[in-house]
Amino acid sequence: MSESNIRLAVLRDYPAEHWPSMDLCADMLLANLPKTHPQFIAADACPPFHARFSRLPIALPRSFARNADRLINRMRDYPRVVKRSVDKFDCFHIVDHSYAHLVHSLPANRTGVYCHDLDTFRCILEPSQDRRPAWMRHIARKILTGLQKAAVVFHTTDTIRRQILDYRLLPAEKLVHAPNGVAAEFHSSLPSDAAPPSDGIPYLLHVGSCIPRKRVDFLLDVFRRVSPTRNLNLIQVGGAWTPSQQEIIQRHQIEDRVRQIRNLGRSELANLYRHASLVLLPSDAEGFGLPLVEALASGAIVVASDIPTLREVGGNATVFSPVGDLEAWVSTVESLLSDPNSAPPPELRRNWAGQFTWSRQAQTIGDAYLRIAEQT
Repeated sequence: MSESNIRLAVLRDYPAEHWPSMDLCADMLLANLPKTHPQFIAADACPPFHARFSRLPIALPRSFARNADRLINRMRDYPRVVKRSVDKFDCFHIVDHSYAHLVHSLPANRTGVYCHDLDTFRCILEPSQDRRPAWMRHIARKILTGLQKAAVVFHTTDTIRRQILDYRLLPAEKLVHAPNGVAAEFHSSLPSDAAPPSDGIPYLLHVGSCIPRKRVDFLLDVFRRVSPTRNLNLIQVGGAWTPSQQEIIQRHQIEDRVRQIRNLGRSELANLYRHASLVLLPSDAEGFGLPLVEALASGAIVVASDIPTLREVGGNATVFSPVGDLEAWVSTVESLLSDPNSAPPPELRRNWAGQFTWSRQAQTIGDAYLRIAEQT
């Protein structure tokens, strides 16, 4: 394969699935790869999403219709489309490991996968901890074997690398460390076009989904312990409350002090980071923790769970508290609200976040595909 004019298919998540972090990873690679490697022609090769069950004239439970559409589009439609595109591209980059089953429909020696975490495979790696029906385990195994067939697997952190090696999923020579970056909108040196939230009340901020490992239930407990003695709100961005989380909000009568916002642009999100009193990340597991570095780049004070991944990504620019230790978290949050100057200084926070760039990630990914091009 010639290195001049290498055609790279970027196989992203379906935008209809609404995974903002995965959409961002695809967008940033498509934007930065041509700058770091002009010889690449990178193309968004994601096919259109076809809604079937959600458009049936009969009434179906919304979650069932959505998940059925996702399953058919992921496992049947997408593989068929990429199989027909094999001759149109020289290399293939799968943005999200949960789509790694696509490798079975592609030339594996010219395909790479980005592995963000091992959640997709937990039901087969630790079946006693993540019990799933047989059909879901079958799908997870198909995705895992696709990942294992790929020529190169990119990973977010050294922590994820160690997990992959500890489970003996892949040989070390296939692994390439390519951390995520921070978009320009989050760097605090850039002017903010928006004012702080209109009510002017100080707020704690959480960014991410409301899935169990994000520990939003714990976040709500921290907030309801801290807020009674302060004029303080909680803003949650990107998620949707689960029934149990709604129950917590109602039981503690904090509805008027808790807001949830979705579908924000990067500039709007950066504005929220900049004006937050604290950004809280109480997750008990993470693959990278993109909101952590976005918040630091924006100059925010971050309190995060003391887990290896967030330790690696947040370094000495972040304040850490033990996972699930309510008293420790309340004490840390209270202390920082009373004395923000006790946090790592703003310049340290911004400088630490500055090492994470999408351009550097594109450089690393591009270099890997150049090596593949030389060998095929």
